[in-house]
Amino acid sequence: MINKICVAGAGTMGIGIAMCAAQNGVEVVLFDNNIKVLEVAQQTIEKNLNALIEKNKIAAIEKTEILSRIVFTTEINTCKAPLIIEAIIEKAEIKIQLFNELSKYNETSSIFASNTSSLSINLLQQNISNPERVAGLHFFNPAQIMKLVEVVKAEKTNDEVIAKLTSFCLQLKKSPVVCIDAPGFIVNRVARHYYLEAMRLVENNQATIEQVDEIMEASGFKMGPFKLMDLIGNDINLAVSQSLYDAFNQESRFEPSALQKEKVKSGNLGRKTGEGFYKYQ
Repeated sequence: MINKICVAGAGTMGIGIAMCAAQNGVEVVLFDNNIKVLEVAQQTIEKNLNALIEKNKIAAIEKTEILSRIVFTTEINTCKAPLIIEAIIEKAEIKIQLFNELSKYNETSSIFASNTSSLSINLLQQNISNPERVAGLHFFNPAQIMKLVEVVKAEKTNDEVIAKLTSFCLQLKKSPVVCIDAPGFIVNRVARHYYLEAMRLVENNQATIEQVDEIMEASGFKMGPFKLMDLIGNDINLAVSQSLYDAFNQESRFEPSALQKEKVKSGNLGRKTGEGFYKYQ
């Protein structure tokens, strides 16, 4: 059983992972080098816990206990734990730099897990000491709610590491699925065309955004592709498409949408900015 973790990156995913772990009795060090981001993270977690109290899902005393398990810090040398989960920007070189810095303060047995949604874990392993302890641990947004977690095994990942990560997911009451490192893993590989084909329909004036979402939701999907992209963040969704496009040698079926590129260029990233394919203000 893993009783303490460090989450590096206090953005949307880091917040969700930290909150979920603390709710399930795990001590959490939530690290970010930006104090303002940490302040927002703390406020967001408190807001989310207050919402659970209002819905009678937790008691007020539980909120206090959950918050007491989370340490918010900008000091990287305090990031010591048996499991390190990074949830930072989707750039391999920055993730590698972070892991190598964290390795200075942790035991060689500490597991380094990346929450990346599309970057190669094999690539990360090539540039990190003790690569056998490196794996993917891909949570879905919002991490404190979504049950699925992809546990990604790369070429050098130790089987014991995968077993520990799988057990940890069960600790958090998640549903882990072990997969081999490949572009997009399982979910983003399969779901990519849910987004791309939807945007092509709109680009070709064959349907509207609202029509696509309405019919997909009527077909049984909880969210249409455009609402889901706005929830995920158009910048993140575009980055995943670009990653798969590059990984498959620019195969046309993975080509990023000009429609989404324009949204990102204009800063309309979805719910987090108040506007994406829909307006939220």
